[in-house]
Amino acid sequence: MFQIQKRLIQFLLSAFFLLPITSCSAQFSNILKQATSNPSTSEITSGLKEALEKGTGISADRLSLQDGYLKNLDVKILFPEEAKSVENTLRSLGLGSMCDQVITSLNRAAEDAAKEAKPIFTDAIKQMSFQDVQKILLGEKNAATTYFKQTTTDSLSAKFSPVIDASLKKVDATKYWSDVMTRYNKVPLVKKVNTDLTAYVTQKAIDGLFVEIAKEELKIRESVGARTSPLLQKVFGYAESQKK
Repeated sequence: MFQIQKRLIQFLLSAFFLLPITSCSAQFSNILKQATSNPSTSEITSGLKEALEKGTGISADRLSLQDGYLKNLDVKILFPEEAKSVENTLRSLGLGSMCDQVITSLNRAAEDAAKEAKPIFTDAIKQMSFQDVQKILLGEKNAATTYFKQTTTDSLSAKFSPVIDASLKKVDATKYWSDVMTRYNKVPLVKKVNTDLTAYVTQKAIDGLFVEIAKEELKIRESVGARTSPLLQKVFGYAESQKK
């Protein structure tokens, strides 16, 4: 009889102590789950900056390859709009190869300039505040691209312009352009065209860079497969949950 009472007391005591422990354990698990599901401020900052460095780096590297601009129809640099009549006239006169030489040389200059872009984007990323990071992460699908347009266009232009100017001379673009304009201006009754070739190619090269960055931004926002690290998966998964 004494043994039975002893076992009953032990059972009641264990049940008494086990109940709050189990309850606390469940509460702790819930808190832990909640804490690990939402990234910290540090993780959000690191994750977004990792994504931006990756996206801008891929874009700059892709465009800096030979044919990076020339064979990419989204960013290929063509004759300036005010010079379309020049191209059309010369092609109608059988001088299409001369026009093609100009187009190739313009794109080669842009490809040279794209090599200078990565450090500029890296600096812009380093200077981001947490407010910038939040705004980009939870913003529109092109929020990062818009941010870079606002913060890096002037720096890109200053860096690209002398490189493009030198490259235009190196690849004989200036000569080809001069030849084209000379031939065109000999055509009776045509309106003469004056284009600042360096300024034109610089602007088009920068525009093309942002086109590619926008592609990379959309990819990482919409494709789980593009989130190549656990941190990226956590941060962009969190961003998706906040937008629902």
